[in-house]
Amino acid sequence: MTEAGPPAASLVRVGRLGRPHGVDGEQYLDGCSLTPLELHAVKRFTWRGATGETRALVLHTARPAAARLLVRFDGVATREAAAELVNGELWVERSALPDPGPGTAYTFQLIGLRVETTEGRVLGTLEAVVNAGPQPVYMVQGERELMVPGSPGVVKRVDLAAGVMVVDLPPGLEDL
Repeated sequence: MTEAGPPAASLVRVGRLGRPHGVDGEQYLDGCSLTPLELHAVKRFTWRGATGETRALVLHTARPAAARLLVRFDGVATREAAAELVNGELWVERSALPDPGPGTAYTFQLIGLRVETTEGRVLGTLEAVVNAGPQPVYMVQGERELMVPGSPGVVKRVDLAAGVMVVDLPPGLEDL
């Protein structure tokens, strides 16, 4: 089923669907920063296949599975049906995302921010966020690539409107 979707600019990537799990249509969702409760709040997604085809999906269940999530969609009740969605990406309307709350932001909002020190020295652009344990690691590309810990002691301020993240680097980090 292919449906014309909204303009691409209004869609945000949620994650990539992985291999089926079990026989009832459940499958892994990789690279997702939303919790199962947040996924349920969104409920409606657009699936995009590798060749550009799209399909509307309605979430039936979502649950944690180690460092990943397991999801199942309405009308996808077999392993074979889930296999048809493997390696497709899940997208959602930006306006459908729940408010992340005060002092927090979604990963997609951070990508592209200018990263600078508390002294005002520009380190580069935040290119990627790596989930590595309890705190993320920010991959900053400037004159060279830096791996900046996403801990509260390092990240001093994020101003999405100004497009900047201010950090106080631990001593020696730039020497690594």
